[in-house]
Amino acid sequence: MKRSRTLLTLVVMSLLVGCNPTPSSSETSSETSVTSAISIPSEASEISSEPHSEIASELSEISSEILPSTESSMPKELTTVFYQNPVYDADFPDPSVIRHTDGTFYAYATGTRVIKSVDLVNWERLSNALSNPGWGTPGSGTWAPDVQYIDGQYVMYYSRSVWDDPNPGIGVATAPHPEGPWTDHGKLFNSVEIGVNNSIDPMVFQDDDGRVYMFWGSFRGIYAIELTADGLDFKDGSVEAAALNKEHVAGYPTTHNFDISSYEGVYLIKKGDFYYMFLSTGQCCSGDYTYNVRVGRATSVLGPYTDHLDRSMQQGAVGYRVVDQNAHFIGVGHNSIIQDDAGTYFIAYHGYDASSEVRNARRMLIDKLNWDQDGWPSTLGAAPSNNRRPGPEIYL
Repeated sequence: MKRSRTLLTLVVMSLLVGCNPTPSSSETSSETSVTSAISIPSEASEISSEPHSEIASELSEISSEILPSTESSMPKELTTVFYQNPVYDADFPDPSVIRHTDGTFYAYATGTRVIKSVDLVNWERLSNALSNPGWGTPGSGTWAPDVQYIDGQYVMYYSRSVWDDPNPGIGVATAPHPEGPWTDHGKLFNSVEIGVNNSIDPMVFQDDDGRVYMFWGSFRGIYAIELTADGLDFKDGSVEAAALNKEHVAGYPTTHNFDISSYEGVYLIKKGDFYYMFLSTGQCCSGDYTYNVRVGRATSVLGPYTDHLDRSMQQGAVGYRVVDQNAHFIGVGHNSIIQDDAGTYFIAYHGYDASSEVRNARRMLIDKLNWDQDGWPSTLGAAPSNNRRPGPEIYL
């Protein structure tokens, strides 16, 4: 068999040597004679005694080793993808976007809804990541999931809450792939255990040194704790110890009454020497829809965070304005941040169609972040775009 494989290799190599983009009739005849030679009794008598199907299989295998796949060898080009908001025209509140190793983007929303895209603009709906986890206040929904890649797996942090919940909490699930299957590990903590009122809207950040931190909170203070390296437990060893060691990083402290001038929907990135903390503030879901996104920054992951006027973020109604409502979209916020293949930052967030009288769908929007000379980010005019424009640059 070894001799037959060697001979077949020589045959294929002969074909390659004789190849020409525009073969002549003589070359065609040559190819025919080489193919015919395979069945001529000679040194290849071992081959001629084998079934033809086995010869074909061997020839195909050798050819695939020598000839690269045309599809896989096609170079990808950095392509500008045009978009117009909303990029996902269906209810998709509190979007969290992550990119898989194969380049596909995945976004997760309240209800553990999942969509995917190759370019951040054209999205396909998938099945929900989780069914009802079954813990928390009776009637709880699964809100505002955040998905991160930690220690070789995807980890989802989600909220369990009802409106005006006295004791909402945060749970965790894991998966080998952004599409699942997801294994729910249940409750990590609830509001009473951790000592933070309205404990929802988790976001987990892995620092350059590998340490993992959870940030969370909604209009009753934004707090942080350190997690284990796999992101699945408390670095301090217990929820009681974590409650004692938690850090107040933004908004009014949890002892302050519910206040919409405080913050929720925290999201962190590190750029250069700064940690940027994006926060949503204002009326999110009814009334005058004043919801918008602000940002503060710090040189340490746990702060202190300040804004462009050097005001502490540990209060309400401060922060550099990133994106606010306009005549096209209102109630804009609860964002995540993602980079395209050119390294440009885009903000993914939700908003209501301002022209619609029925506001029952928070659609997903994206916009480019522009950084001013002092290093502060915002969308163009600190407002949502509504016209067709060049967007992410992606290798397609």
